[in-house]
Amino acid sequence: MSEPRAHGAHAVDLRSEAGEPAASTGQDAATGTSDATRPASRPAPGLDLELAVGFGTDRGLRRELNEDSFIALQPVFAVADGMGGHEAGEVASSICVRTLAASGIIGTRTPPFTAGDLEELIREADHRIRSEADGHAGTTLTGVVLVEESGAPHWLFFNVGDSRTYRLSNGTFGQISVDHSEVQELVDTGRITEEQARTHPRRHVVTRALGTGDDAEADFWLMPVEEGDRLLLCSDGLSGEITDEGICTILSTVEDPQEASDELIAAALRSGARDNVTVIVVDATAAPDQDADRAADRAAVPRAGLFAADGGS
Repeated sequence: MSEPRAHGAHAVDLRSEAGEPAASTGQDAATGTSDATRPASRPAPGLDLELAVGFGTDRGLRRELNEDSFIALQPVFAVADGMGGHEAGEVASSICVRTLAASGIIGTRTPPFTAGDLEELIREADHRIRSEADGHAGTTLTGVVLVEESGAPHWLFFNVGDSRTYRLSNGTFGQISVDHSEVQELVDTGRITEEQARTHPRRHVVTRALGTGDDAEADFWLMPVEEGDRLLLCSDGLSGEITDEGICTILSTVEDPQEASDELIAAALRSGARDNVTVIVVDATAAPDQDADRAADRAAVPRAGLFAADGGS
């Protein structure tokens, strides 16, 4: 694999008109790289592709509580970062992942699941949080569902708030999600740089969240799966401590997804871990030939997990 390069994501924004890509210039919005000069994509694996998953969470070095929750139950992978303090943020993030876990697609491989279906689930989570916490709690949400689209596997990404989803694929690395935050708006309008955003005093102020505020609308993107894809879902406890370049280095050099997850959390702790840190790493590979040994390997139960910050089941 060529040396990974940090650059913007190439995804179909499902909220754009006529399903056209958000950037129609034929160039990468972050680097200006033309389509003709991008590395050639590898063929997408079939619907029976295999996933390997690693995950972990840590309350960090300065927080008394862990308000992050996550779900890693195929085909749904998501991280929720609760806001609101004790008996609030943890409730919001927990409701969020439990709502996703209660969906009928858990345990299926590549369901014919649409952005509209996912939007209904997210709205249900938002309604439940507002009902149970009376507007005093909120949560970000970022994640992906592995779905079938036109007979092929696709990643259906979703995001509300400033938790992030990244993709390392075919030697390139980029952030799929777009932060819903005050500093991202300042960056988008050219008032501050990406580097200044990392230390800006308003960097933790989100402009969209589930369960609180006036805007809980999620963004959605759809991308075909490519063999060798590696996804990272994380709360801002990771991205606020480690640069994209540092994240890319770990993802591209640590082969095992659980070891990569552990190393990312360890790196955040070494950097001070001022917030809760939650990480999910998902690898996609084409299913092997079904000889006797490999068939036995495929019969193994894939790694999966769910963590609800409020301690409930």
